[in-house]
Amino acid sequence: MNEKQMKEEIIKLAKERDALILAHNYQRDEIQDIADITGDSLALSIAASETDKKVIVFCGVHFMAESAAVLAPDKTVLLPVEGAGCPMADMVTPEALQVMRDKYPGVPVVAYVNTSAATKALSDISCTSANAVKVVASLPDKEVILVPDRNLGSYIASQVDKECHLWPGYCPVHDQLLPEQIMQCKAEHPDAICLAHPECSPQVLEEVDEILSTGGMLEFVRNSSHKKFIIATERGILCQLRKENPDKEFFFPDYEFICKDMKLITLEALLICLQNMAPQITVPDEVSVAARRSLERMLAVPRD
Repeated sequence: MNEKQMKEEIIKLAKERDALILAHNYQRDEIQDIADITGDSLALSIAASETDKKVIVFCGVHFMAESAAVLAPDKTVLLPVEGAGCPMADMVTPEALQVMRDKYPGVPVVAYVNTSAATKALSDISCTSANAVKVVASLPDKEVILVPDRNLGSYIASQVDKECHLWPGYCPVHDQLLPEQIMQCKAEHPDAICLAHPECSPQVLEEVDEILSTGGMLEFVRNSSHKKFIIATERGILCQLRKENPDKEFFFPDYEFICKDMKLITLEALLICLQNMAPQITVPDEVSVAARRSLERMLAVPRD
């Protein structure tokens, strides 16, 4: 099959299976083009929790599909490539987190969605990069444990009046960007507004104009009268940026900015997934109940 034929067959099968196709903003362009909903982790979590479809096909990575399975336990959740993981999520385990909880008894744990369901089950509330500051600010406690991203944690700490205990994890895609690369790009495009994801290092974030989730970046650009933007996040976001803003220009620092796990899902993999209704992602009941509590607490925090 060529690309056009595969897309037609995917659309046909999705209708037959009563399936909702979700795609993260970092997915391949052709996957985003065929998805029912594209978005950041927060938008996709909400979509998973609210859909009336019987099947959710999550074009993202494993922790995202797990979250969908937790939030929609009555749905069949599929992940086209089961091996699509997240190095950051692997940097924290429930066992290691329990050691930190024991070190700071009574201090609530805020778990970034980039964690396994088992880690979420041991946390008090979840957050995404879009709502992290609001989630932490909503807690009455004066101390919090933030896992697993030290960069997002540092950003949260700079925005709230709380003592924040940070886990030493990081996103390899964002963490290795250098402030010098941002400064060089800004020098080359002095009339561009620079947007960065909070998974970038504090040194990088000091050099940018706005710190935003991918969904926040899309909204900012959509509503901005400016025409040029420097984007400091995974290059998959360019698909939606260009689609929504054909009259605007986008530049990236001289840096790879590719998440190889996010790029594992292809049209062929999506088609085979729908044909076979596999791989299916499930979460044990005892883990799911506790992880759902953490995610639902997050979703209950008021949004703008």
